[in-house]
Amino acid sequence: MFIADIKRVVEQVSRDKGIDRGILIQALEEALRSAARKRFGSSVDIEVQYNEENGELEVFQFKEVVEEVAEPDLEIGIEEGRQLDPECEVGDSLGVKMDTTTFGRIAAQSAKQVIIQKMKDAERDAVFTNFIDRKGEVINGIVQRIEKGNLIVNLGQTEGVLPTREQVPRESYRRGDRIRAYIVDVLHESRGPQIILSRTHPEFLIHLFRTEVPEISEGIVNIVTAAREPGSRAKIAVSSNDLDIDPVGACVGMKGSRVQNVVQELRGEKIDIIPWHVDPAKFVCNALAPAEISRVIIDEENQSMEVIVPDEFLSVAIGKRGQNVRLASKLTGWHLDVKSESRYSQAMKDGYESLMNMEGVSIGLADALYESGLFSVEELGRASVEELMQIRDMDEEKAVSLIEEAQAAAEAAAQAEAEEKEAAAAGGGEPERAPEEDQETEAGKEPPEKQDSSEETSDLPEGGAEPAAQVEDEASGSEKQEMLPETEEEKEENNDGASS
Repeated sequence: MFIADIKRVVEQVSRDKGIDRGILIQALEEALRSAARKRFGSSVDIEVQYNEENGELEVFQFKEVVEEVAEPDLEIGIEEGRQLDPECEVGDSLGVKMDTTTFGRIAAQSAKQVIIQKMKDAERDAVFTNFIDRKGEVINGIVQRIEKGNLIVNLGQTEGVLPTREQVPRESYRRGDRIRAYIVDVLHESRGPQIILSRTHPEFLIHLFRTEVPEISEGIVNIVTAAREPGSRAKIAVSSNDLDIDPVGACVGMKGSRVQNVVQELRGEKIDIIPWHVDPAKFVCNALAPAEISRVIIDEENQSMEVIVPDEFLSVAIGKRGQNVRLASKLTGWHLDVKSESRYSQAMKDGYESLMNMEGVSIGLADALYESGLFSVEELGRASVEELMQIRDMDEEKAVSLIEEAQAAAEAAAQAEAEEKEAAAAGGGEPERAPEEDQETEAGKEPPEKQDSSEETSDLPEGGAEPAAQVEDEASGSEKQEMLPETEEEKEENNDGASS
């Protein structure tokens, strides 16, 4: 078969589709092999070779040279074989070139289907190979359609999927809208490569800053880490390799122009730019800004910090619905527990009192335990004997006794608290009124007496007439109030009258 035209087509398809030329030739060979087996059966030994010089696909049928032919499709006589190859002998395998025009229409159709399938597979592999190296990049596309909330984005060579979970809340797109997204993953599936996109990934925010801030692309300013609550707020930590360049100012830009471009791309998402610090405690303080931090207690073993703030900055540090402290925790990688100074002081006072309530613990020993970092019976119960041995005048026997007593006290306190909760849950019914009345009074509400009186006045008849009993009581009360100062004056007048 002369395929000069097909050779040209193969080169054009290889160039347009990005498919390796060798893969297409292999697909053609497989197609012809399949067509030959359709025509002559699967028992026939067929071999297909592509001739690069003349651009021909040659199909050979191999037959065994025998004295007497029993199966013409598999054997060839010695005389006929020597006409093809004078040096052949009995038992040799001789290849006979076949006429491909005899394959028939069905075989040709089968060959066509094989070629199409192979080309599709090769095209999918080429797309996958092209995009697997672009994983982690930001790409532009056009919204093609919407399927069950997922956006199908046209990326040129193929289509990408922006799942619902990777879309920013309150963002809406229509068919034909341009969209920019981050390539999260590239999957090789039977239906073809699937490019998973995202607009909620923190790396998407970092890439946007990299395109807007030249100092980041040049390596002068580094974005160390980022944390996002998509559509609402984000925090990024930046550092600088040049002492003369402020990393925060470089990201903000002149009059906030650089950060505003990123905010517009994210549809109004607020961004906090925070200076990174090598000290975790200072980094946490920066992440919780603008709240002021009084002290930070670090627990490296559990990767957590207890952050103490003034009472007036507690709401600022926590943020709306805990958003500020939640983002700061994601950004720093530390579990943060924010407490007010009053609550922390009360907790420390309760812990010290719990130590003082233990038998055999004097004021001096309680102070020594307090200074060594054991602020309550719970912490003392979790301490080791080696830690207590560091305290002056502490022996091993006393340390073991203290730990056991602290564990017993902590268990008793936990059990008492659990019993109180069970009793409160089992009591059900009508709650006690006194605590609620006290709470309402502290919250600035009217006391229950005033609320009851207001309810009574609301039931008065029109015209403001009051019940007679209430009028008499008020009148008698006013008379009593007026008689008190008058009795003293009357005494003096009576005395003067008597003396006169």
